[in-house]
Amino acid sequence: MTTPELKAIGERHEIGSYTFTPEDIIRFARQFDPQRFHLSDEEAAKTHFGRLCASGWHTASVWMKLMIAYRARVAERARAAGETVAQLGPSPGFEDLKWIRPVFAGDTVTYYTTAVKARPSRSMPGWGILFTENEGVNQHGEPVFSFKGRVFVKMEKDREAAS
Repeated sequence: MTTPELKAIGERHEIGSYTFTPEDIIRFARQFDPQRFHLSDEEAAKTHFGRLCASGWHTASVWMKLMIAYRARVAERARAAGETVAQLGPSPGFEDLKWIRPVFAGDTVTYYTTAVKARPSRSMPGWGILFTENEGVNQHGEPVFSFKGRVFVKMEKDREAAS
């Protein structure tokens, strides 16, 4: 079982970067995480953060947005090269989510994913599960975000049998 975007177990792939602007941080916080250190510099200055920082859920949402765009780019390259495009299914979950350090207004986070193993699914015949380690690193090279993920992937032999 392989996916074109993660052809080899152990390869680290950059999925994209994002700069967290004050406006984006506040907009996200107002809608989804209205804690004072996400809503204004003045209020954040009164907390242990000392200045405006992004919600951890914001950093996770950006990872998802960039991963979807990354998968689309990889699929387009595969189609253009006449290669099979991996059929991905839903994620059966994640674990070990960590917000390692604050993401402050103006920080640029670069996100990465690494396939660490794959195995056949026990619950979905014809599908496998790809296990990944994912991270975000700020412009200073400091890790700010990480989690271990899983995603269902249609197994190669089933795609070949279907064609």
